[in-house]
Order: sequence, then C-alpha cells, then structure tokens
Amino acid sequence: VELVESGGGLVQPGGSLRLSCVGSGFTFSRYIMSWFRQAPGKERELVARIFSTGGSTNYAASVKGRFTISRDNAKNTVYLQMNNLEPEDTAVYYCNSGNSWGQGTPVTVSS
Repeated sequence: VELVESGGGLVQPGGSLRLSCVGSGFTFSRYIMSWFRQAPGKERELVARIFSTGGSTNYAASVKGRFTISRDNAKNTVYLQMNNLEPEDTAVYYCNSGNSWGQGTPVTVSS
C-alpha cells in the first residue's frame, strides 16, 4: 500500500491550495479516505473524510465551509480543496486509508 500526497506549499492568508493523494496497492474505491493534519507541537487531527462512493463526507468544525474533500476512484485519487486559508491551518497534511499513511505534505499559511 502506498499513499503519495502533493500540493502543499506556502500561501498567504485567504488563499487556496488543493492537495492530492494518489493511492496504490489496494482497491482504492472500497476504502474510506481521510485527510489528517498535524501542527507543530500538536496531536494529529482529522480534517475531512469521504466514504467509498464519495456520497458522504465529514469535516472538522474548524474547516467546515472552507475545505472540500472529493475523490476520483478512476484515478485512485482523493483531493482536499482548501479555501480561505488561515494561519491556524499551518500543518503537515496526511492522507489516510484506514491502516496506511502517506508521507505528508506541508502547508504554511503566512503573510
């Protein structure tokens, strides 16, 4: 199983980023996929989750209305569209397929 995230970077407050995570080595379409994040000195926390068909999603209260999780099962890819970013969103963002984690992609929100 391999999960590879991309799309992180430095963005100003109010800006947007789209993270991508490509999965391989498992039947991607059957798995609930999630995005987590871990800020310096803090525990890893769930950001968003999407069920296998993409019809149901969950969000942390802190990102609801600003972030959107989606998936393309034909491409084995899950996305996290992040809008109106805030400095508090600064963290390493990780993709998760239940038992497996990606290496993370860092997001820094700063002016």
